[in-house]
Amino acid sequence: MGGLAKGLAVIETFSAAKPRQSIAEVAQASGLDRATARRCLLTLAHHGYADWDGKFFTLTPRVLRLGTACLATMPLPQIVQPILDDLSERIGQSSSVSILDTAEIVYIARAAQKKVMSVGLMPGSRLPAHCTSMGRVLLAARPKAEVEELFKSHPPQSRTALTRTDPADLFAELANVARQGYAIIDQEVELGLRSLAVPLFDARGRVVAALNVGVAAVQDAPEALIDLYLAPLQRVQAQLRPLLR
Repeated sequence: MGGLAKGLAVIETFSAAKPRQSIAEVAQASGLDRATARRCLLTLAHHGYADWDGKFFTLTPRVLRLGTACLATMPLPQIVQPILDDLSERIGQSSSVSILDTAEIVYIARAAQKKVMSVGLMPGSRLPAHCTSMGRVLLAARPKAEVEELFKSHPPQSRTALTRTDPADLFAELANVARQGYAIIDQEVELGLRSLAVPLFDARGRVVAALNVGVAAVQDAPEALIDLYLAPLQRVQAQLRPLLR
């Protein structure tokens, strides 16, 4: 089982920013020694989960089986997708639902109307939680001590000049998000992108996911998103609550 854990750690080092990696790069990113990283990578290549050109390794589409199997067995994406499609059609903007995974959000459903980010987002895509609207509403629902430990183990990093990374500043913002029931992000994850998110509650009142709308930063002020999209998001929030158990 230790070998399985190491192999999964190796897979997790690959990302959109690091699609091709050498053994040394994987070893550094995973915390494994070079010999162990090499064995894991060669095993993944042998079983079709990675390609190797003699120097660099890349993951193959076979890895998608792991994520697809997870999404296929989760009821949440199946419940929210048709409602998300209807929302995006009505407001004319892209909308998404995500869950929290440690320091990242994971997209589980998306309805795209317009491309507002330079990278393509789809179910399974990941973004940092601290600088995304959905991440903020999800972090705001967690105990402060838990988030403190999260920021210690995963220090917030800047993605743009506007990204908030100071823990004290972030905790103040999370308290504000928890109080008002929504989060607005203004170009913190990518320049030119603003988003508004609300938490999704299950039938017992627990925050289980987040819902957002992402738009190009063309409004006069970020607060314009409230007048335009908060009410539609809250209607979906109320519609989904009795369906999520």
